[in-house]
Amino acid sequence: MSSGPYPTPGLSGALINAPERQLFASRDLAQTRALVAQVMKPHDLHVHGGSQQLNSRMHHMAFGGVSLNRLKYGADVDIEPGSLDDFYLIQMPLAGHAHIASGGQQVESDPDVASVISPTESTVMRWSADCDQLMVRIDRQLVERAVGARTGRGEPEAVRFQLAFPWRDSAPWRCLLFYLNDCANHPFDAVQYRLMVAQIEQLVVSTLVAAQPHNLGDVKPARCTAVLPRHVRRVQDYLREHASEPVNADQLALIAGVSLRSLYAGFRDYCGVSPLQYLRNLRLDGARQTLLNEPDSNIANVAMRWGFGHLGRFSIEYKQRFGESPSQSVRRG
Repeated sequence: MSSGPYPTPGLSGALINAPERQLFASRDLAQTRALVAQVMKPHDLHVHGGSQQLNSRMHHMAFGGVSLNRLKYGADVDIEPGSLDDFYLIQMPLAGHAHIASGGQQVESDPDVASVISPTESTVMRWSADCDQLMVRIDRQLVERAVGARTGRGEPEAVRFQLAFPWRDSAPWRCLLFYLNDCANHPFDAVQYRLMVAQIEQLVVSTLVAAQPHNLGDVKPARCTAVLPRHVRRVQDYLREHASEPVNADQLALIAGVSLRSLYAGFRDYCGVSPLQYLRNLRLDGARQTLLNEPDSNIANVAMRWGFGHLGRFSIEYKQRFGESPSQSVRRG
């Protein structure tokens, strides 16, 4: 694979093709440090070599506890954030290179090798003047809750990832970046479409956990007795009451009091579908009631309101479940 600048078609313009996502452009060191800190955390930032001047810019798009960012300093810089504390940071140079030392690990990061910085590890970095990084920031609690659910552990545990991440070898991660960038290039109201935001959070976390080795990757799910019907009913009741709210599988495993694997096995045995498909059916039912009761509603808005971001797929699933298209339901309403 090429390690030259912007070797992945479609990502060279990530975020920068959406001017409304630009947070700032600055040549001032103190201003740059303060504005980056608003998205990340307070840190030390120094230009390496007195003859250089910053020419920085940053773009940003938030999806709840996840954000897509792009940052370039335009000069050789030393960055000392210490430990990130409450978030994970995946940094992917689209051009240039960076040296990252985090915990006991080091990596020379370039357009083929990203860095995954864990929140408990003290970190220092040096970025080259031409380093242009696409970055995904993830709230710590999202990752620890997801890994805890997969291992059947109720209490969050610190998850430490391998620092070096050959991200171009991971097709799911690359597809995720294209999806996030596509969302950022269109008007997106995170408050209005909170169900979609919750799904994006879960997608980002599950893709990272599956793609990148970490210290809890070999921990087997906690042993438990066979899932009893009451555990399934407990989750069913919760889903019926909260179908219009953000829900993820990790959260459901905690509610059920079993590992994620056991929860899925229970739903497969007793319901014939996964917990999330059960939830998806409830949301289809909710969308149908909305279309029937509010015939003047816009179908796309109703689909988004109930967490369906792809209108074509929504229409297919709707017709499969109800035997008619959403527009036919509107006409009958």
